[in-house]
Amino acid sequence: MDLEVHREWGVRSIYCHLAKTGSIKSFLVPLGSLNDAFINLWKYGGATYLEGRLEIALGSYHVICFRKISAEEQIKDLLRKKSFKEAITLVEELEHEGEMTREMLSVVHAQVGFLLLFDLHFEEAVNHFLQSETMQPSEVFPFIMRDPNRWSMLVPRNRYWGLHPPPVLLEDVVDDGLMTIQRAIFLRKAGVETAANEEFLFNPPSRGDLLESAIQNIIRYLRVNRDKDLTSSVREGVDTLLMYLYRALNRVDDMELLASSENSCVVEELEALLDDSGHLRTLAFLYASKGMSSKALSIWRILARNYSAGLWKDPAVENSHQDNTSTDIISGQKTAAIEASKLLEESCDQDMVLQHFGWIADVDQELAVQVLTSDKRVNQLSPAANIHFYVLTLEEVIAAIDSKKVEILQRYLQWLIEVQDFDDIRFHTLYAVSLAKSALETFENGNAYCNPTARRSEEMDVSGLESDAIFRSLVRKKLQSFLQSSNLYDPEEVLDLVEGSDLWLEKAILYRKLGQETVVLQILALKLEDSAAAEQYCTEIGRPDAYMQLLDMYLEPQNGKEPMFKAAVRLLHNHGESLDPRQVLETLSPDMPLQLASDTLLRMLRARVHHHRQGQIVHSLASAINIDAKSARLEERSRHVQINDESLCDSCRARLGTKLFAMYPDDAIACYKVGELHLSAFLYQK
Repeated sequence: MDLEVHREWGVRSIYCHLAKTGSIKSFLVPLGSLNDAFINLWKYGGATYLEGRLEIALGSYHVICFRKISAEEQIKDLLRKKSFKEAITLVEELEHEGEMTREMLSVVHAQVGFLLLFDLHFEEAVNHFLQSETMQPSEVFPFIMRDPNRWSMLVPRNRYWGLHPPPVLLEDVVDDGLMTIQRAIFLRKAGVETAANEEFLFNPPSRGDLLESAIQNIIRYLRVNRDKDLTSSVREGVDTLLMYLYRALNRVDDMELLASSENSCVVEELEALLDDSGHLRTLAFLYASKGMSSKALSIWRILARNYSAGLWKDPAVENSHQDNTSTDIISGQKTAAIEASKLLEESCDQDMVLQHFGWIADVDQELAVQVLTSDKRVNQLSPAANIHFYVLTLEEVIAAIDSKKVEILQRYLQWLIEVQDFDDIRFHTLYAVSLAKSALETFENGNAYCNPTARRSEEMDVSGLESDAIFRSLVRKKLQSFLQSSNLYDPEEVLDLVEGSDLWLEKAILYRKLGQETVVLQILALKLEDSAAAEQYCTEIGRPDAYMQLLDMYLEPQNGKEPMFKAAVRLLHNHGESLDPRQVLETLSPDMPLQLASDTLLRMLRARVHHHRQGQIVHSLASAINIDAKSARLEERSRHVQINDESLCDSCRARLGTKLFAMYPDDAIACYKVGELHLSAFLYQK
């Protein structure tokens, strides 16, 4: 057999017609399977070639005829016989030798994929789909959603050779395949051979396993195609149907990931499906990704308030132990509040913010504060603008905040004042009053808690006392810091609130704002007994009489209090030079021990004398400098210069004659005009 002749003809396989005893059979024989018997028949038999047909005569009983056929027919025949690997191999060889296009290879891969899909080999089918460069994702849409639907017109028609049935839902594919397997098993028992898969015949799969495998592999195909450059319509179909398949397998994590990320899902196709199946969380994420914040927030609100009723289909929670039910509820509510707060932090809809602010505050106050003070909102206006969103109407915010949630209001006002630089007296006063109320409550609660009659000593929790004391300290420090730093609140309104309390330092700050120096000194020196603060306040006042007033308070504290001799001595020691010794001696009490004051008075008198002598020295130095200046001026004025008719101005060279002129320290002379210009320039530089 001359194989070279066959290569020239481009033959890869041939039809063999065998005529014997009057019967003729036709079958396809690949070129590589021709054995030596055929080769010998070719070499020694007679042969003719007529109109594309090669005939061989083999005696009186056999006639063998070989006919060349097209590559496409050869591929189709292999596919009909389910010889998929041979068909792919043949196409790859033809494509490699340039006798078939790469597009045809993609078509064959797709055709093989569909045939395998209807044979229930879903993983292999999708593998061939992915190897096809021409197959469109829309071609699998009919297997997921029943026609007609939104994407029915996107499915290509008549692209293949009609070797597989028309596309139907995956459920129908599985049902038809199982029916075929059952029929094959019945025929096998009756002794009739079938072309069914041997593995399926001996170990029939279950419908659930097949359907799950089908869905998982279609999901795999769609996820790969999501990364390709698709038209908007096809991309919508891919994402929407991918959500369908996720829901069918209850893959909640994948559903939420798809819904919360950038996607092309069609909400109208999914909202009823997700709502009916109870996947409200996924639906909320989907609404949010499409900018439908109001609907998303409504769902989060439902989930937060009714989580224990089972509206949240979370497999992790459903499979948890019953002992953790309360923990799961709290965690679910917190998660719902977190997701809702993310939407509200970016929302510029004031009404929507206040509508959902309340229930978020019930779950977590920190999240509520973040909603009110968010810096993530777009189109932010200047804080001075009346329509600035950041400054939600104060009355509306107060109405939305529960009166028991004081911290939210305080942190909101603090944000307005410190971050947004608001200088409205209402904001500052309201913040100061609110802080003062909190300080009073914590102070009174702390006193009641520490009262020995309130609870027995054995019941006292030391760690609880320490943490409570720290909290009270922080509250008061915040109040004191604001009272000192702000000058825009109404001190009288705050003072009316704390007047009858023991918040002495706060009252000192307020009285100082009102300019009542005597009251401030009384609080610092007598109530708080803070000598350093009292002396510092006198220094800030800057008048010597303030020190004398403080000394009087130390020596005559009134209200039956003993004189504060040590504080008085400290004052004299630190600021004695600022006091008049005569007034000090007149003020000192006869009851004051001499040994306490003697050293201090002596130092004060010495300092007074030293200060007086320093003044004399400074006065004498100033007088000497003045005398030196007068002497130098006199010397300058006593200098003479001789001018005649030939004398010239050293600058403009004009004759001086009888004109006015000026003489410089270097004995240079200049006419009056030049001298005036130089003087003006000198004064301008000064």
